[in-house]
Amino acid sequence: MEQYQIVPWDDLSSDESMRSLNLEQYVPPEVEKLAYEVMKSYDMSVSGMTLITSKPDKGGAIWRIETNRGPRSLKVLHRTPQRSLFSVGAQEYVVSKGARVPGIILTKDGRNSVEAGGKLWIVTDWIDTLTPVMKIDLEGARTLCHGLGEFHQWSKGYEPPAEAGKSSRIFKWESQYQKIMTKIGWFRHIANAYPNTEASGHLLSVLDTFEGQARDILKRFQESAYKRMVAKGEAHWGLAHQDYGWSNGQMGPGGIWVIDLDGVAFDLPIRDLRKIITSTMDDMGAWDLEWIRGVIDAYHSANPLDQETFELLWIDMAFPNEFYKHVKEVVFTPVEFMNTELNAILDRVVATETNKWDVLRELEKDKTKYAVGDYPDVTAAPSGPYRYKDYAKEGAAPIVEIPGSKRKRKDKDKGDAIRIVLNPDGKAKIIPGGETPRKLSKKEEKKLAKKEAKKLSKKQLKKLSKKKEEKLSKQEEKKLSKKELKKLSKKKLRKLQRSEQLPSQEGVAVRKPEKAVSPLRQPGKAVSPERERMKRYKYRTGPAASPAAGKPKSGKPSAASGQKSRGTAAGGQPPKRSTSTSKSGAAVRDGLKKAAGGSRTRSAWNKGKKKVGVKLYLTAYRDSKSARRTGLEHFDDLHGEAAGTEY
Repeated sequence: MEQYQIVPWDDLSSDESMRSLNLEQYVPPEVEKLAYEVMKSYDMSVSGMTLITSKPDKGGAIWRIETNRGPRSLKVLHRTPQRSLFSVGAQEYVVSKGARVPGIILTKDGRNSVEAGGKLWIVTDWIDTLTPVMKIDLEGARTLCHGLGEFHQWSKGYEPPAEAGKSSRIFKWESQYQKIMTKIGWFRHIANAYPNTEASGHLLSVLDTFEGQARDILKRFQESAYKRMVAKGEAHWGLAHQDYGWSNGQMGPGGIWVIDLDGVAFDLPIRDLRKIITSTMDDMGAWDLEWIRGVIDAYHSANPLDQETFELLWIDMAFPNEFYKHVKEVVFTPVEFMNTELNAILDRVVATETNKWDVLRELEKDKTKYAVGDYPDVTAAPSGPYRYKDYAKEGAAPIVEIPGSKRKRKDKDKGDAIRIVLNPDGKAKIIPGGETPRKLSKKEEKKLAKKEAKKLSKKQLKKLSKKKEEKLSKQEEKKLSKKELKKLSKKKLRKLQRSEQLPSQEGVAVRKPEKAVSPLRQPGKAVSPERERMKRYKYRTGPAASPAAGKPKSGKPSAASGQKSRGTAAGGQPPKRSTSTSKSGAAVRDGLKKAAGGSRTRSAWNKGKKKVGVKLYLTAYRDSKSARRTGLEHFDDLHGEAAGTEY
């Protein structure tokens, strides 16, 4: 059972057998089994358990349990365990301050919660006598808002446990406004993308109005005391409920009791008050100045407001929050939503707007009724989506002084220290002493980017040039060495030929060097007999007749003896290396020319070769230029012919 992880079960609505079931009154059997396991951690015996409600889309639920210690509430919190620890700690804190909030029951081992199925579970007191206040009655609304002010007052000074994941929205007001403005821009794109839907034209007709409102109010917000106010820190302002309303604030013993603290977070507390006012005006279909003044006065009596806080409340009411809240569904199901619901929603929102600005202009005059707050100027204050959980508890600006900097400073009293400033994206920027952080304009950013790109390109070009020069010099060196080697080889070859070749004369033998022996004759190398036989003609020195022998050893009858030698013409093996008389290159060429009929064309030479029976002459002749220069002194040796053969 411990391995089971709780996940949302709203996808069960797609099952045919579950369609008729109200999922808000249902939990999977595995979750119910986990509930029984969790209750074993408490010093109580349970006689009954009733499901009050569940959150199938998030994976949460509340049960009323009957125990030997009276009725209690068992709750599985749908958020992550770390985030839920923040809420549980907040609930314990406000109870300790005297708040009318259900107390948390500790486990047998003194813990305030149990983790099971990947979620946090708590057991609290069950308050039987809670009843909702009258929504349509101004007195009921005043009572509700007075209770909200009390809760905010009790929550001031809360410090979350070290192991809890801190939740704060105090620094996010501007980013929230900007997000809404961006989404309103999306609404325009969607309406243009689906022009044939029922509410497309209606939506486009009102967007300019709400966009203009958002733009004007955001500008006023940026000029307000917000940055000076949040510099006071999170603990100064305390917690906002984030979901306070007619069901989570109910009348009980001693006054309003606040329940369901799952989503509490650090925030400016007037956010809760604004939500009650604007949502009620939307339900009424018109703005009521008397009602708004009544609930603000009731809240002020429990948690006093100052001029700056009242102005922020007014700004938040003026921003088109309700329009965004009702229309944002168009982003998820544009065609269906615009064809079925959007027209009626827009009619109601536009009707409510009819007297909104008259009421707000009149309400703005009430600002002078409140005292001026103590919010000194700050050098820098966070605004936008900062990583707020890393800030100091007192809300100090995220600037870190580095007194031990290596940079020389003439006057330490002039704020000449190096500072690290955190940007909204979470990155840090080092600002030298004496400078103040300033946002660059788009023109300055472009200029800076071009300058950096130019620097980089120059540096890369220089680096590339050096590399190119080195590569080029290596190539040249290689070329030069190859050229010199070739030249040296030719010189060496000529020298070798001169030293080893004697003048061509009858009866004088010429021996080729030992290195001319075929590599095919190396031991262990397998070569076909035919290939070996053919290759030997190129590497062996060929047959030669000793002057004393009286007869040659070639395969043809010699001119002198008329006998057949052991050459290839007789089908024998190629002759062994021996000395041979050399026929001059001039004599060979003359013989070929004569056989070719005096012509030096290729075809004529081919005919001449056929006549003299030279099969490999062309290969030998083309293989090296040195063969032409040396006059083919070894022509007869290469082809196994006896010296003195007539051509």
